Amino acid sequence: MDKTSKRYEVNILNRNINFKYEIIEKIEAGISLCGTEAKSIKSGKCNLKDSFALIKNNDVILKNMHISPYDKGNINNVNPTRDRLLLLHKKEILKLLNYLKQGGYTLVPSRIYTKGRWLKLELCVCKGKKLYDKRETIKKRQADRQMNLFKN
Repeated sequence: MDKTSKRYEVNILNRNINFKYEIIEKIEAGISLCGTEAKSIKSGKCNLKDSFALIKNNDVILKNMHISPYDKGNINNVNPTRDRLLLLHKKEILKLLNYLKQGGYTLVPSRIYTKGRWLKLELCVCKGKKLYDKRETIKKRQADRQMNLFKN
C-alpha cells in the first residue's frame, strides 16, 4: 500500500462564525495536541462551535474546543475540552494582542485542516455582529435562495 493513499484530508468548519461575527483577519496556527487527539481529529470527531482563544503570558490558548476521545485509545485519553496551546510566531501574537487591546475584538477558530502531515487551525480576529446585522444576513440569504429558484 502506498504512503500517499493513507493520507487524511481534514476540513472541520465552525459554521456559526459568519453568522455571529464579522471577520477582520485570518491567521494560520499550529495546535499542540496530546496522545490520540490527532487521530480523533483526523477521523472527524472535533467540534469548534463554542471555542475561542485568549492570550496569556504571550501564549495563545484555545478554550472549549471539543475533541472526542479516540475509540481505540487507552487510559491515556485526555479531557475532551481541555485548554490547548496554539503555535504562532511572536510577531503574530503581538499583532493579535494589539487587536485585543483596542477592544471589541475576539479570537475565534474558523476551521481545522491538514497541511501536508500537520494539523493547522485557522484563527480569525472577529468583531461581533449586532442583531440588526444578523437580520440583514438572513434576508440576504433568503433573497439569494429566491434568485436561485427563479434561475432553475
